[in-house]
Formats: sequence, C-alpha cells, structure tokens
Amino acid sequence: MNWTAIWVTCQLASLTSIALLAIGLPIAYWLAYSKWRWKFLIESIVALPLVLPPTVLGFYMLVAIGPHSPIGQFYTDIVGHPLPFSFHGLLLASILYSLPFAVQPFATAFEQVDRKLIEASWTLGLSKLMTFFKLIVPLSTAGLITGVVLSFAHTLGEFGVVLMVGGNIEGVTRTVSIEIYDNVQALDYAAAAKTSAFLLVVSYAVLLLVYAVNRRVWSVWPQK
Repeated sequence: MNWTAIWVTCQLASLTSIALLAIGLPIAYWLAYSKWRWKFLIESIVALPLVLPPTVLGFYMLVAIGPHSPIGQFYTDIVGHPLPFSFHGLLLASILYSLPFAVQPFATAFEQVDRKLIEASWTLGLSKLMTFFKLIVPLSTAGLITGVVLSFAHTLGEFGVVLMVGGNIEGVTRTVSIEIYDNVQALDYAAAAKTSAFLLVVSYAVLLLVYAVNRRVWSVWPQK
C-alpha cells in the first residue's frame, strides 16, 4: 500500500472535519433557529453538494480559485504559487464538498434541544452565546460527533473533486481513492485490492462509531 497517499488522505480528512466543525456550527445554529421566511434558499445551497456531480463542483472550484480569479490572485501573491493542484486548494474543495455532511446533523441535533430549556437559560441571565456553549452544545453531542465523523468518512472516499482540483501529485494531493484508480489503470489489481480493503475497514469502523453514538452504546452507564 502507498502509505504516503494514506497519510495525505488522513491529513485531508482530519483538517476538513476540524474546519467543518468551526464553520458548520454557526451555520447549523442559524438554520435551526432562524425564522427567516426564505431560509430554505440557504438550506438548498448547503445541501447542493449532495446532488451536484463532483466533477461539476470541481470545475466551478477551479474557476473560483484559479489564477485569474480574485481569490486565486490573492493567494498567489501571498504564498507564491497557485491554489489549484495544491493541498490547500484540495482542502478548500473538500470543505465545500463535505459541508452538508456536517451541517445537517448539527442542525438536526440543535432542533431537538427543548426550546423551554433555552428560554429558561435566557431567563436566568445567560447570553445566547453562553447558552449555546453551556446548554445547546452539550445536549447535541451525539449529533456533533455524527457530523464530524461523517464529514471525515466522506472526505476519505472523495475522488471526482480531488482529481479536478488537486490532481494527482505524489505526497501532495494523491489520496487513497486516486491511488486505487491508478492501480486499476495499471492493472495492478493486487495493490488496488489491498488499498480498497483498508478503506473498507476504515469506512466500516467510522459507520460503527456513528451508530454507536446515536444508540449511546458507548456510555459506561446504562441509559434509562
């Protein structure tokens, strides 16, 4: 197996999950509690990567961060090299591609928190920010873990967006999915089988964690 590709993939998945935790919390909070009439427009945009073909998303990402775009020019001026076909560009695309896998579980968990508890917290003098961190987040732990784990797992299996935005650069943007594709193209089915089995085991372990959290089998004490 190509351990370099595995390391790049783990780095990408971990950083994507951390970034989505920071970005997804305020978005999910707004989606869960906003009473704006046209909120569904934002919900549709957040969920768009679920139905948009990865190649289409990758193409628009290339246009958005290319050297002729404001973002791409700004990044090139600071760093000295273009954003496409770099790890940072791949990370940005992965964050956008996995956004709904984090935001939707977050928002669902927030919506399930009893509104009376939130109002009681406000009545006791806690600000909305303190109520969020001291009440809403602790009561939404299962949903937050689910969102982080799902975004991690989804990033592990990315292919189309990775190939479009990151390319296939050894040690930089070559991920496990690209490695499997290269092995199949080279008719090296033995190597492809080993890497695929590794990804299968990791993906199954991730799903086990999600279902365990949702059923609370991880708790030391039995639930009543």
